[in-house]
Order: sequence, then C-alpha cells, then structure tokens
Amino acid sequence: MQAWHELADELLLLQRELQQLGLWSLQAPSAAALASREPFCVDTLAFEQWLQWVFIPRMAQIVEQGQGMPGGCSIQPMGEEAFAHLGRQAGDLLLILGRIDRVVTRLAVQP
Repeated sequence: MQAWHELADELLLLQRELQQLGLWSLQAPSAAALASREPFCVDTLAFEQWLQWVFIPRMAQIVEQGQGMPGGCSIQPMGEEAFAHLGRQAGDLLLILGRIDRVVTRLAVQP
C-alpha cells in the first residue's frame, strides 16, 4: 500500500515540476494527437505533453482504482533525451521520473 501512496505523491511532484519549468500546457492536444499508436506519442506530442495528457492521467486512474500495474516502467531514459536541452534545470524532473520508474516497477512485480 505504501508504494501506491509513493506513486501518487510522485505524480503530483511531476506535475508541479513540469509547471515550474513552464512545460505544463493549458490547452489539450487534439484527439487525433492523443490517439497515436507510437510509444510516448512521439509522432504527435512533445514528451512533456505525453506526460501531462497521457501518462499522469492514466497512472492516476490506476492508483485511484487500484488496478494492476502494467509491466515495468522506463520513462526516465526518454526524459533524459527529451529534456536534454534544459541542462541542469532538468535535474529534479529526471529524479522524479526515475523514482516513478522504480515505484511502478516495484508495483508491477507485487502479487
């Protein structure tokens, strides 16, 4: 149960960090952009948009409903690439993504 709370906390921290860095959008992407079948919607969304409009809501839904966690998570490496242009400013954001990876992976292997 503690890991579920950790994940919820990390999702909130992720949202705050994206907002602080000016990477949080008030305008939702189009339904077509959100319907991409590519990993991270790379063909239609910036990574921060995918985090905001796909990843955070989906993970929040899983936490709220106590659903089974999908297999492991590996979003930090994508974040390292996507946010390289931010340099040191991306430090906290990447730490949060790494903690999310670890918590989701832990939850995925729990019975």
